[in-house]
Amino acid sequence: MAFALRKRGPSTFERAADGSMTLIEHIRELRNRLFRASLAIVVGFGFGIWLATPVRELLSKPYCDLPASIDPETGKCLFVQLGVADVFLLNLKIGLWVGLIIAAPVWLYQLWAFIAPGLHRHERKYAYIFTALAAPLFAAGAVLAFFVTSKGLEFLLNVSGDDISTNLEVTRYISFVTNLILLFGVAFEFPLVVLMLNFVGLASAKRLLSWWRVAVFVFFAFSAVVTPTPDPFGMTALAICLCALYFAAVGVAFINDRRRGRGKEVYAGLADDEVSPLELDTEPVEPAQRIEASTPVAAPAPIDRRFDDMT
Repeated sequence: MAFALRKRGPSTFERAADGSMTLIEHIRELRNRLFRASLAIVVGFGFGIWLATPVRELLSKPYCDLPASIDPETGKCLFVQLGVADVFLLNLKIGLWVGLIIAAPVWLYQLWAFIAPGLHRHERKYAYIFTALAAPLFAAGAVLAFFVTSKGLEFLLNVSGDDISTNLEVTRYISFVTNLILLFGVAFEFPLVVLMLNFVGLASAKRLLSWWRVAVFVFFAFSAVVTPTPDPFGMTALAICLCALYFAAVGVAFINDRRRGRGKEVYAGLADDEVSPLELDTEPVEPAQRIEASTPVAAPAPIDRRFDDMT
């Protein structure tokens, strides 16, 4: 018994890549992907509201671990709430951030699926590598920000002295910690920018290495601005980490340049704008031999008109 197999047409990715989709179809695809991403964020927001209180306690840990934050009567870490709905609105904000993180695989995939058909295969490969490196780098920056926050708060609270009772306002404190985590995480993505400049051919590894003095100065100036305390500990920790990541990115750039330069050793001594030398041949050119005239072609035989071309 024979079964008829249904022939599958080109997928949406293939039609978007070869340019056969119309503008209306592109808009419809964008609408569908935005709807799926929004639905994933809403579901993640529900889980975020459920996890808002544990996350808030985790963010409060750098402050609550300090002896100055403990109430001597109750022995608990106390914050100040100025408004009636401040904690409720803060939980909603934390829930939204947690929801975005939980739903990140879905909405990032939807964004990538809409952009990827317009990229070449090697560009998609580089995007996979950069995406795989971006998440660990951001997480490393967030961990460093958490560590710097604990040391910075210890310094600031010790400045006030024992005669002053310090209680932080909860919304301002959480905003301070989250902004610091975001700044440190984004700063740790800078090596990816350096690698991107090298991979697209805008800057070679030698040129990137020649900029190391400017890069170190920029890293220390940036760290002095974004760190919350005037002590040199947090600034130095962030600047040293950024410098280490920069030199690691330059090392990867050297490997990439060496890989691209394989088989081109004959051009190693020539600059890109240098004209190649011309070899002048002084040997005289001998005259060519005489060519005999060709015989005329005989006239074709007469065609029998009784038959056509097919018979």
